[in-house]
Amino acid sequence: MTREPVPVSRPVGLTIASSDSGGGAGIQADLKTMEACGVFGTSVIVATTAQNTQGVESVHVLPTDEIEAQYTAITTDFDLGGVKTGMLATAEVVETVTGYARDLDAPLVVDPVMVAASGDRLLEPAGENAYEALIEEAALVTPNADECAVLTGIEPEGEESAREAGEALIEMGAEAALIKGGHVPGETATDVLVTSEGREVFEHPRVETKATHGSGCTLASAITARLAAGDALDAAVEDGLALMERAIRYPLDVGEGPGSVHHHADLRDRAAREPTAETVASVVDALVERDVSPLVPEVGMNVVGATPYAETPGETAAVEGRITRTFSGVNPNRGVRFGASSHVARFLLAAREFDPALRFAVNCRFDRDVEAALDGLDWSVATYDRSEEPEQVKDAAEGTMGWGARQAFDRSATPAAVIDRGEVGKEAIVKLVATDRESLTERVFSLLDALETA
Repeated sequence: MTREPVPVSRPVGLTIASSDSGGGAGIQADLKTMEACGVFGTSVIVATTAQNTQGVESVHVLPTDEIEAQYTAITTDFDLGGVKTGMLATAEVVETVTGYARDLDAPLVVDPVMVAASGDRLLEPAGENAYEALIEEAALVTPNADECAVLTGIEPEGEESAREAGEALIEMGAEAALIKGGHVPGETATDVLVTSEGREVFEHPRVETKATHGSGCTLASAITARLAAGDALDAAVEDGLALMERAIRYPLDVGEGPGSVHHHADLRDRAAREPTAETVASVVDALVERDVSPLVPEVGMNVVGATPYAETPGETAAVEGRITRTFSGVNPNRGVRFGASSHVARFLLAAREFDPALRFAVNCRFDRDVEAALDGLDWSVATYDRSEEPEQVKDAAEGTMGWGARQAFDRSATPAAVIDRGEVGKEAIVKLVATDRESLTERVFSLLDALETA
């Protein structure tokens, strides 16, 4: 028996850039990212590089007739939804690609790659001047601070100078400019999107890592993919930056150098949503079957599971309405869904800042009997006292949960349990954390056994 094919229609993106033999940047990063964003990626390779996570060894630029042959093969067969450029190496290649850009019927994202993250130069000096004509054709240009200085003479050092650099690029002909702030020192990385209608500022905490190889390529490719899928520019930039933030937060530990950004982190995280929710549901079933009523606090119990690369409460699964005591035992009020927990979810996410392997947490009743039960277990137990919490923390974005996690986890060993002694109007709670379902369930049952035999 033969089966009928079921073709899948996808937007098509094109990257015109150079190959990175190390796989972290260039054409390889572009195609990985487009695939992660649901776009079919095509490519025109203008140069090959011998490089890895430690640096660039050599660059070989392809003849322009070979570049032309690739471009013709793509454009005569595919309906392109978005196009990006990356490392173009020489003035001649920049000029060749500019000729293609003038005839494009798709948004063009220009990533003016000039220097690798390792510091190796990737564009000959004459190529810098040739970029002006290419920028004139761009729907978006995405320079970092160093590239801004070369292209505009303005070195962004903050929001205002980034705006000035963006406006200069628009005066050169670009429809919009995203001035990336990754190279600008500070605890917060600030990216500024400048259009003829104004500016939009995106801020996110800086990740202390040197594994940023491929970050610019990945960001530009993600934005191009979103544009190819039909997103508006501001939405495409916002989604691209979110993908990039996660890719840097969870880098790939490959090679002998700093490593590479994780091009598929966002895709892997989305793929893990259903398994994570199923795992939380299985833990809840086990707690109901065992009847953990003695551990259910007055506010109710919740089991929270984070996806592997979770960054927000909306990426954690929990019981909607929590687990409560009944005459016949304990029962979840409703089913498991993402974003159902605020309190425990925020604590788990804050704890993951110190131990990213943590995936699950549950809140339990805490009183003298529970404290005595904890004392009898061979666990690492941490505690924090809300009376010591600075007043300004309560109004800050991280709130009490972030502050409490820092008090509990800012030490050498990851605790199995964290005690929140509460305050007036706030019930005392102990939270159990674990890397997997089995460990979390075992810890809840061990605490219950110790409590019942005390």
